[in-house]
Amino acid sequence: MAATKQIAATVRSGTGKGAARSVRRDNRVPGVIYGGGEAAQAISLDYKSLNTLIYAGHFLTTIFEIDVEGRKERVIPRDYQLDVVKDTPLHVDFLRLKPGSSLRVEVPVHVINQDISPGIKKGGTLNLVRHTIPMRVPADNIPEAITIDLANMDINTSVHISSIVLPEGCKTLVSEKDFTVITLVPPLTSKEEAAPAAAAPAAAAKAAPAAKPAAKK
Repeated sequence: MAATKQIAATVRSGTGKGAARSVRRDNRVPGVIYGGGEAAQAISLDYKSLNTLIYAGHFLTTIFEIDVEGRKERVIPRDYQLDVVKDTPLHVDFLRLKPGSSLRVEVPVHVINQDISPGIKKGGTLNLVRHTIPMRVPADNIPEAITIDLANMDINTSVHISSIVLPEGCKTLVSEKDFTVITLVPPLTSKEEAAPAAAAPAAAAKAAPAAKPAAKK
């Protein structure tokens, strides 16, 4: 289940581009909390704190308890905007989480025990077919990641979604019934590696100018 983190915010009175620029001049980031059957609440957050949280990873699957001037809201980030040049946060949207509700999230795929995988020890290449899996999950049980153990995975094997035990109440939103999540493919064979090397001298020979005949004495 995704961890819950604390963050403070203040009420933002103005809306629109002018008000947002004013908030950013104060080294804060404009945002909004919406959903849950309540009116949207415009807020602002400390720039440094928010920037750290975004780049720490798992931001969009982390549950937050936002303290808005004494009123606490349980939320999850739904979107954020970054400056196209500086990659700094410009705006963030939070969705209220109410008990019993569900939501769509992109759950990241993680792998463990790569160092002891038989297939990787033989030179195999791990192919992460899906970096994330779209899922419908309970608001009270949002998985931080889907973790796959490679300890016994050999070359020419794959992991399909049917072999993964999903957290209770979670359902994938992929139309394909038993889609592939990861594969472990063989290394290049000696013939495949030699082919490019053999092609290079041949190409060089074609490119070289023909030798001129020696002059007759």
